Amino acid sequence: MPIRVLLVDDEGPARRKMRRLLAAAPDFEVAGEAADGDAAIEAVARLKPDVVFLDVEMPRHDGLEVAAALKAPPPEIVFITAHDRFALRAFEVHALDYLLKPYDNERFQKVLERIRLRRRQPAEGDLLERLQRLLAERQPAAERVLVEENGRAHFVRLSDVDWMEGARNYVTLHAGGKTHSLRSTLDSLHKKLDAEAFVRINRSAIVRLDSIRELQPWFHGEYKVVMKDGATLTWTRRYLAGGLPPGILR
Repeated sequence: MPIRVLLVDDEGPARRKMRRLLAAAPDFEVAGEAADGDAAIEAVARLKPDVVFLDVEMPRHDGLEVAAALKAPPPEIVFITAHDRFALRAFEVHALDYLLKPYDNERFQKVLERIRLRRRQPAEGDLLERLQRLLAERQPAAERVLVEENGRAHFVRLSDVDWMEGARNYVTLHAGGKTHSLRSTLDSLHKKLDAEAFVRINRSAIVRLDSIRELQPWFHGEYKVVMKDGATLTWTRRYLAGGLPPGILR
């Protein structure tokens, strides 16, 4: 029998993203959706899913309150959050795992594999063991990168970088009106960045959220991103699948 999943997120694009990723996993089935805490509690009681993908920041009871309110035996819970500080609180209500926005398909597939393993081996260990295993998988965000210019190498602090653009095997860093080039791919560099500070807005650009001056609605649900240094970039629909990051004013 397929593993039945309930998707809980107050943002429609975020639920659609999860549906799309789950469509590639034939052993999973979306049993239903909910857009707020009250609806989530009701849906769990009515649908009795095996797993709930549960957003933390929601109206009418947040995800942590929803999880704490579920009657025994509760379904497995995977929390979804844009704030890493919620990860430890997630384990207080016995979450199986969590997804940190913006997440990619690779991270999502790891969560699905953990769910499959848990179904095969229910006695996975106590809460402390699961927490230690999860934290061991995480890598600290990079604080600086090494660039070479005019035959010399020096470090650039990522806290000074406003945005970066990639072209094949090179990335150009824009920092305080200056540019620096390093040999890397944007995909590789993206994995090392602090997800709460930087966001990828299109195939070739990553921006620091604090360096955005203005967002201008554009065609087909996209945005023009005006940076504080005057650069104008495009935030494409593909990279808005999970919605705008929390804290961005529209």
